[in-house]
Amino acid sequence: MLDYAAKLTRTPWDMTEDDVRQLRACRFSDRAILDIAQVVAYYAYVNRIADGLGVSLESYWAEGKEDYD
Repeated sequence: MLDYAAKLTRTPWDMTEDDVRQLRACRFSDRAILDIAQVVAYYAYVNRIADGLGVSLESYWAEGKEDYD
């Protein structure tokens, strides 16, 4: 699933029916595959809208960053 999500995020033009077949082979239902694709696409969409509008992160994200460095 993570390989599918990464590929859809990084190179959506390379997606093929075989990518879906691989998920089915891992026992994901068609509904689960749809959910995965929609979540990945939603995050890509939201990030592109935010980037395209020059939206900055809220200050608390930058302030908490040192906690994870």
